[in-house]
Amino acid sequence: MSGATAREPSGPTGLLSIGQVLARLGPEFPSLTSSKLRFLEVQGIVAPLRTESGYRKFSQADLDRLRLALTLQRDHYLPLSVIREHLEDLDAGREPASSATVPPSIVPARRSYQRDELLSAAGAAPQLLNDAISTGLLPRGEAYSDQSVAIMRSLVALDRHGIEPRHVRALKQSAERDVALIESALAPQLRRTDAASRARANEIAPELAKRLDEVRAVFVRSAIDRLLS
Repeated sequence: MSGATAREPSGPTGLLSIGQVLARLGPEFPSLTSSKLRFLEVQGIVAPLRTESGYRKFSQADLDRLRLALTLQRDHYLPLSVIREHLEDLDAGREPASSATVPPSIVPARRSYQRDELLSAAGAAPQLLNDAISTGLLPRGEAYSDQSVAIMRSLVALDRHGIEPRHVRALKQSAERDVALIESALAPQLRRTDAASRARANEIAPELAKRLDEVRAVFVRSAIDRLLS
């Protein structure tokens, strides 16, 4: 995308400067900076108008587009390449290919579950939750997240086949090793403090995690094929 050129406004036009955009979006996205806004422009996420003197001017549509892109990146860990395709599909009136990974509400309310609510939502027995907590799969506390519900539902399904939380603990440890590997790969970006480097790290990390998952899935399928052959 390329930003169009607009004449320097002489009165209220509804267009926003970079500073005004940061003021609007800053409370939702504290890490957003002018450098990251420019980086998102370079990546084709947004195309603000330009005045004759070269200043960027953002419309309400630009603001909504930025809010959507930043939410997808923060809450759903989508890389910018996928976010860009998502926005392009929306622009063309198509159903976004990534819609399966994005909930209907782009800023879903984050629900908190008490212990009894978690057990009910996951269909889990109290002892299974106790085992999940004691093995470190879930935090010990009085409130739980949607992520905790998803983990418990999986543990319920696995438990039906005799796979207990203590058996799954190795998966959590493997995930922690994956994160350490990704952190090592991103060390050059993470050592830098500029917004562009941090934004680049935010884009690369989910992609690396996806590739590691793909490799792991191939190994598992191969092992299952050998088991069943």
